[in-house]
Amino acid sequence: MKINKSIWLIIILLASLNICAQVNTSEKKIGIHLYVNPDLGKDDSDGTKDKPIRSLPEAAKRVNKMVGEGTIQVYLAAGTYGLSETAVFNPVNWKFSKKEHLIIRAEILPDSTDWNPSKMPIIVSTMPFNIETNEKKEVTGGSNYGILIETSHVTIQGLRILGEPVHEKPSEGVLVRNYPIVWDGKNLSDLRITQCLFLGNKFALPNHLGILASGKELEVDHCVFYGVKDAVVMWNTPADQCTMHHNLILNSYGAVVWTWSTMEDFKFYNNVISGANVLWVLEKEAKNAYKIENSMLVGYNELVNKGGGPQDFGIPADPKKLKYNSDFKIKKAGSLAVEENQTSRYYLQLKPGTVGTSYGAGLFYKVK
Repeated sequence: MKINKSIWLIIILLASLNICAQVNTSEKKIGIHLYVNPDLGKDDSDGTKDKPIRSLPEAAKRVNKMVGEGTIQVYLAAGTYGLSETAVFNPVNWKFSKKEHLIIRAEILPDSTDWNPSKMPIIVSTMPFNIETNEKKEVTGGSNYGILIETSHVTIQGLRILGEPVHEKPSEGVLVRNYPIVWDGKNLSDLRITQCLFLGNKFALPNHLGILASGKELEVDHCVFYGVKDAVVMWNTPADQCTMHHNLILNSYGAVVWTWSTMEDFKFYNNVISGANVLWVLEKEAKNAYKIENSMLVGYNELVNKGGGPQDFGIPADPKKLKYNSDFKIKKAGSLAVEENQTSRYYLQLKPGTVGTSYGAGLFYKVK
């Protein structure tokens, strides 16, 4: 009987351990949810939906302290997030994967029936700038980062992203600028930025460069860049498997896309551009050529340049470096019909049914 009791105790113990393992596995699949609300939150709160934290930098600090693996979702409520410091996401003790991302997203996304443009969390930088000098110790400008991503397997979704109110060019040869989203680190891969509105005004609120990326497998889709100087710059690290698709880029006073470090497998399709200063900037040597598919460009000054940097857009390059067929509609002069009614779901997007809407470019996955 004693032996039987011992056997039963072992069986019960093993069963208990199995149940615990199943619970832990299910928790891992559910993932972690962290809620942020700039109006109702407190940075010493739990970070739950009922008790949100207040700021994005605090959310980043909490994520960075986590240990484990799986999906982490940071939900941002509607409101204005003034960044007095860079929100640095670098969770070195957490493991993400292609299927389990760090997701920084709006609570309500554009395809939801409850969504309207006012539901987008607004990200604006207010922090000081790091002073930059040349070899002669002369001040050449200053820069700072809004959101800095230093890890792989990340999604940013549904945000309205501004720059910083600053006098961008205080004197000749001096440039002060904010980089709202920067992806930088060693051996990074798999960043998706989707359904975001990058908004700027070169006189009052410059948005110098929407996305500065150093890594492979960058995907930028269904974003709107309105009044932004430069939309996307890929630099510093050889980048393969990158894509830009279904984006709407309007009134860019710099250059739309910079492929300084991008491999020739870069996919650029279903993008609509209007009012561009320069469409494309290649690396200085202009070694690579790129393909444009099923897109539209209406109104531009230069098609393709090479070289350049923060203070200039390079020099004209061989136009044959951009390969395209008849499915790329290009027109030197002109404009598109943009919705400026702030109460419309299509605010700062193309008016429904007008030229360019057939490409599906803009914030919505579901074209009505």
